[in-house]
Amino acid sequence: MEKGYIQIYTGEGKGKTTAALGLAFRAAGRGFHVTFVQFLKGMYTGEEESIKRFENIRLYRLAEAKKLFWNLTELEQEDLKKQTQKEWAEFVEYIKKQNCDVLILDEIMGALKNELLSEEQVCDFLDNKPESLEIILTGRNVPAAIKERGDLITEMNKIRHYYDSGVTSREGIEK
Repeated sequence: MEKGYIQIYTGEGKGKTTAALGLAFRAAGRGFHVTFVQFLKGMYTGEEESIKRFENIRLYRLAEAKKLFWNLTELEQEDLKKQTQKEWAEFVEYIKKQNCDVLILDEIMGALKNELLSEEQVCDFLDNKPESLEIILTGRNVPAAIKERGDLITEMNKIRHYYDSGVTSREGIEK
């Protein structure tokens, strides 16, 4: 790709990660090298199995937690912040050296909301990306500074969701 853009998938509706995965599979099918980074996901998900089927998609997890952030103790949250800072610094160096055409930062907005990363860190990363790198960011509540950098912003709006009637995440559908 000559020019890579910054895409943002946000909103209260379901489908942000699913859309990012669809793009990853499409890009991989065309021979692009995809790096798929998930933030705040510590449980096993179906996408892990699907991604394994593509040699040109690499999956990484940063800020990996077995519980939802707000269910962690203060000490666990602080430890996760330190871990994420270390992982982010290593990842930024890693991505500079890799053959990567498409980078997906799944649920990075959650990492920002929970102050695991700062807006400045993410904006600096976006501002200094290689020209040809396509970046997709997902998650709710996109800060204004990140929105300003987005070339494409898609908002998923919830009209109705079975979660509101007590249905939890289902294997193969949401996880």
